[in-house]
Amino acid sequence: MIFKQLFEPVSSTYTYLLGCEATGQALLIDPVLPTWARDLAAVNTLGLKLAFTIETHIHADHITSAKKLKEIAGSRIAGPALDQLPCTDVGIVDGVPFKMGSIELVPIHTPGHTDNHFAYAHAGRLYTGDALLIEACGRTDFQSGDPAALYHSVRGKLFAYDDDTLVYPAHDYEQRRISTIGQEKARNPRLGGERTLEDFVALMNGLNLAYPKFIDYAVPGNRECGACPAGVPEHLQQYCAQIAQSRQG
Repeated sequence: MIFKQLFEPVSSTYTYLLGCEATGQALLIDPVLPTWARDLAAVNTLGLKLAFTIETHIHADHITSAKKLKEIAGSRIAGPALDQLPCTDVGIVDGVPFKMGSIELVPIHTPGHTDNHFAYAHAGRLYTGDALLIEACGRTDFQSGDPAALYHSVRGKLFAYDDDTLVYPAHDYEQRRISTIGQEKARNPRLGGERTLEDFVALMNGLNLAYPKFIDYAVPGNRECGACPAGVPEHLQQYCAQIAQSRQG
């Protein structure tokens, strides 16, 4: 397998490039609109053809480049079937393997950050989206968030994997790139150790985080698989080309 971790530094978003050497196909997990050209160049430099883009969930802090990449490279768009987006070519279903050549991702429904959030397991790795971050987790106070559901998703599903399983999150704000399930079980201050469901729900409900500045445009834009909606105020136009600083994971 060919693997590359790509980082968009302004929104602190990780995009993951996976390539099949046998077929020459590639997929991108959670690509971001402002860096579509960089990501496609990375695919091409490796001698691959982009076959799919795959989303973990409908994002609130940036716009996906899935639609743009489909227009330019002819790639197909995959995302959670539960979202029922007309622009999606392939619906991801819990436990039903997603196959591209020799690469087989196992989708894991991990609600809590959003109700239709998915993580993906492959070859000793977990691509955890916003459900499990490095020593953190995604917020649960908007867009169908549910702290109790997130607790069960992470501790009941993701923490069930072997301790050596590598954790690749959708964001990190401290320049960290990778973790393991064992490390998160031991060190995650929100979900690790002996944290109880009641404690976690109280913690998440008491964070009092600021309202995400771009959510009202990102969510409808991502429901179209990567369209910058009409009416974006001038001071937010940069989100359509270059994401402004925002810790919304």
